[in-house]
This record gives sequence, C-alpha cells and structure tokens, in this order.
Amino acid sequence: MSRLDHLFDRNLEWANRKTEHDPDFFRRMAEQQTPNYLWIGCSDSRVTANDVLGLDPGEVFVHRNIANIVHSSDMNVLAVLEFAIEVLKVRHVIVAGHYGCGGVQRAMADARGTLVDHWLQPLSIFFRTHRSAFDALVTDEHRLDRLCEINVEMQVRRVAATPIVEAAWGRGMELHLHGWIYGMHDGLLRDLGATLSSIQARDAAPAIDQRATASSEPLSARRRHAFEAFSAMGLDDMASAPCCTPPIADNKP
Repeated sequence: MSRLDHLFDRNLEWANRKTEHDPDFFRRMAEQQTPNYLWIGCSDSRVTANDVLGLDPGEVFVHRNIANIVHSSDMNVLAVLEFAIEVLKVRHVIVAGHYGCGGVQRAMADARGTLVDHWLQPLSIFFRTHRSAFDALVTDEHRLDRLCEINVEMQVRRVAATPIVEAAWGRGMELHLHGWIYGMHDGLLRDLGATLSSIQARDAAPAIDQRATASSEPLSARRRHAFEAFSAMGLDDMASAPCCTPPIADNKP
C-alpha cells in the first residue's frame, strides 16, 4: 500500500487529544519557539529528545544524525548550531549518545568502504588506535558501551572547537556544552561529566586519547538523588558504616 492514511489518522487523533487537554497548545506553538536547549543526538528512532527529556514541542531544538557525530565540514550541524546560539539564544548544547548505538558498533567493524564509514571515520580511527585498551574490557557489550561514551565526549570537544561556540564564549555569552548518554534498558540519561562552559575549560580538558584508559562512572538522576540522600544523612542516622553500605545499582557503568 503506497498511501499512509493511517499516519494522518494518528496525527488527527494526536491533535484532538492535545486540544482536548490543552485548548491553547497549538496557539502557543504557532506564536514562537523559545528553547533553552539544543540537542545533538543520534538518528535512532528509539531516542527522541522531547520524550526522553519530558519536554513539550518548542522547548528543545534538535539535530540528529548517525551516531551523533559533529564534523567541522558538516554544514547541516554547523547551521543548526549557529541558528541555535545566534538566533534562539540557547544556553545549553547537549550532545546525547546512547548505549548500544549501531553507528558506533559500525565504527568498530573491520569492513570499510561505504558512505557511513566515511561519516564514522574519526571514531573508527580512535578505536583502532586504542584497540588494546578496548580489548582489555570483559565483553563486546562493554567495549561498545565504552566507545559510545567516548564518542559523546569527542563530539562535545568538537562542538567546543567550532568558531561559532568560540565566538559566543569570546563575547561573554553564557553557553554550556554537555555530554550525556541514554540507556535503552532503563530510559535514564547519564551525565558523562564532559561539561564545558568556556574557552579556558575547553583548553584545559584532557586530550580525548587519554579517555581511552581513564573511564569514569556516568551519573544518572537516580544515582545523583541517592548520593544526595546519603550526603544529607549523619553517621548516626545510618544503619551501617559507609564502607559497609551496599552500592546502589544503576545497571550500567
């Protein structure tokens, strides 16, 4: 069947539900978009920015591509970045990857020669350069997930190196770059601790090659809330000493 009437029907149902619960929803959407965030994410159909962030349309500006890659020669991502910063005046740029990314997995493969391999080449080179560090990890899943994390950090640095971001920082604009990763298994975002907010912070960041052997544990909101709860406790309130308290599982490193 060449027609997609069922999608138009679903659109009608969605629009009716929105209007029923919020009569002014589409009027607000039509007036303007004033997002505070630019999301640079993967094209994977399971990771949609508004759903993952719990935000309505108009609250996050979005760019997506295979494996959330930022190329300095990609006019698409650069135009989005410039528009977000110069016109929309966003204050936060979020590079968001996800565990189990098929694009990152392709970058680890030996097969080469397709257009997607050209797209993934910087990540492929990184993986081959540091192959021994990845081979030291226990499973293929661990290797893939670690490269997914490093890929996010790499792209944050690439965003920070663009003249667009450098110029914004140079004139004193408040602009924060974040590196996050999403877990398909639990729906949680995790902060990789790759935030950059100035030229000085960018220049002081460790070289991305050092990250191959210096991993850190990503922080989800669940884990952060647990840390905050324990920090608020005095030792007298704890049933056992901190050294003996079982860690709170987050299911992903």
